[in-house]
Amino acid sequence: KGFLEPYLANLRAKQANSLIPDDLRQGRILDIGCGTYPYFLSHTYFEEKFAIENLPNYEEVTGINFFNLDLNNTPSLPFINEYFTVISMLAVIEHLNPNSLVLLMKECYRILTPGGILILTTPSPWSDGLLKMMAKLSLVSKEEIQEHVFPYTLPIIGWYFGKAGFLMNKLKFGYFEIMFNMWALA
Repeated sequence: KGFLEPYLANLRAKQANSLIPDDLRQGRILDIGCGTYPYFLSHTYFEEKFAIENLPNYEEVTGINFFNLDLNNTPSLPFINEYFTVISMLAVIEHLNPNSLVLLMKECYRILTPGGILILTTPSPWSDGLLKMMAKLSLVSKEEIQEHVFPYTLPIIGWYFGKAGFLMNKLKFGYFEIMFNMWALA
C-alpha cells in the first residue's frame, strides 16, 4: 500500500542486486522479511531462492521456498549451518526488536557459507519525519511506517554485525535514495 511503494521496492532491489557478486548467484539466497509479495526475489537470479515472512497472507511465487516465522519472538532460523551464499534483509531491521536482532544476526552468520554475504537496507534515522509525512499522504504504507521499532545508524548496524561474528574489516556501508536509506554488507 502506498503510491511510491513499487518504485521504492525497485530501488532497494537494484541496490541489493548491485552488491551481489556473480559467483555467489550460483548458490542459495534467503530473503528475510520479503513482505506480502517477494519483489526482490522475483527480480534477482539465483539457483535456489528462499523467503521468510511473518505475515500469514503472503503471495507464494513459483520457484521460491517460503517459511512463515515471527523473528521478533523467535529469532532462530530453520536451516543447517553454511546453507546460503547470500542473505538479504531489505527494509526489515527497523521492524525488529533490537533485543532479538543480535540473535538473528548470529543465526545469519551461522547459515552463511564461508565467503557468503549478508545485505541489509534500512531508512536513515533522519528520514523518520519525512516517512511519516509520506505515509499520511499515502505515498508509502502507513502500516509499514507505524511498525518501525527502532531507527538504526550505520555504526549501530556495524556493532550488531560484530556481535554476530562478522569480521569488522570486511564490512561495507553506504547510502542510497538521496541518503534517505542506508545499505550495509557483511
